[in-house]
Amino acid sequence: MEDKKKRSIWNLASWLEGDTVVWIIVMMLILISIVCIFSSTSRLLEGDQTRIDIIRRQLKVVVAGVAVILLCFSIKKEKIFKWFSKWGFIASALMLVFLDMHDIIGAVGPVKPVKINEAWRIIQIGSIQIHIFEVIKVLMVMYLAWAMDAFRLKEFRWPNNRLGQKWLYIYGPFLFIFLFTIPGSNTAALFIGAVMFITILLGGGNVKDMLLLLVTGSLILGACFGIYDMTKDSPNPKMVRIGTAMGRLFDDKDYETIYLDQSNSREERQEAIDKIRQPYGAKIAIKEGGILGKGPGQSTQRYMVPDMAEDYMFSFIIEEYGLLGGILVILLYVSLLARSSIIARNCGDDLYAKLVVAGLSLLITGQAFLHMFVNADIGPMTGQTLPMISHGNSAFLCFSLAFGVLLSLSRTAAKNMEEAQRKAIPLMEIDDDIKNYGV
Repeated sequence: MEDKKKRSIWNLASWLEGDTVVWIIVMMLILISIVCIFSSTSRLLEGDQTRIDIIRRQLKVVVAGVAVILLCFSIKKEKIFKWFSKWGFIASALMLVFLDMHDIIGAVGPVKPVKINEAWRIIQIGSIQIHIFEVIKVLMVMYLAWAMDAFRLKEFRWPNNRLGQKWLYIYGPFLFIFLFTIPGSNTAALFIGAVMFITILLGGGNVKDMLLLLVTGSLILGACFGIYDMTKDSPNPKMVRIGTAMGRLFDDKDYETIYLDQSNSREERQEAIDKIRQPYGAKIAIKEGGILGKGPGQSTQRYMVPDMAEDYMFSFIIEEYGLLGGILVILLYVSLLARSSIIARNCGDDLYAKLVVAGLSLLITGQAFLHMFVNADIGPMTGQTLPMISHGNSAFLCFSLAFGVLLSLSRTAAKNMEEAQRKAIPLMEIDDDIKNYGV
């Protein structure tokens, strides 16, 4: 009877093992994604497609993502994840070099670099497009967790000195990924760099080395700005994303006034409305959502904001489901971060598991809140999606991989927490008659 109870649909998360709270969080995020993508924007429609086609497409991605989660979760041997992690830097470096050297390398058979939003960010294999920065985020967290653990256990054989090992296996890869990500996206470089920096810091990076990394990273960023400044007027400018970032940060034009000024030309007014369409539309969506929202499928700003299903998904959620819907989403990400900290603390002496859990949870929640800040017009547009909710196949599958690994590694922590609970002294003794009665 007890076994049947454990295997019922209501105890599915417990039956799957791992951390029940994380299972509930990822299931909730997936359900929210399905509902929101269905009614978010007509921009996702192609040709004579209907919204039913959108939901079918999204369900295929969801099924693939759940398959990735279950596949990773089914791996019970940590050494398999470690083996996979140690190749994370090499895989990331090869993809970035292929993108950044597109003029020289070009297409390799069915594999070719693709430009999107004036930047090289995608590798296309046949008809499949892979957003490289989404992949690198997860791979580098796992790689650095492996490298920090291997360094602590003295598993590196070359070079012979510890300082050389740190720079070759930890600090060098950090700086390489940061440098080669900048040409494609400054915000991705800064965000990935921040997550990698925190992962190294949590793994035991000393203060002196971390300061040196910060200074070196700043010098790299300064050098990239110098390259852009020297080549910006040439026929083939370099580091053009630096110029885009500078424009967003230091553009002091009042586009609202330009648009409202009837004396300006039609071209000037159109340029102004193109500049303010998305951020203003997002703020209008948040304001019109109110406490309870307009209701599913009732959004009006989805027709005004082209990237509503991606970069402005949080605004859309508030418009349709109100402040209460927004708070629910925030609580899910906060709960993930809080629960992951408990899981990491209960991983015992396993530094690799601790860093993977901490790094991946920081990656997910950090990107979520960065997305929310942009939607609330706190800071410039970054192009970061809302994890597991926004439209984007590569992002959804990569975050599914992150959740799958996190859930698999949570098994050990779950066992340790159960053991600690059994050993804990109860706050009050319960009479044996009451226990037997089942209260």
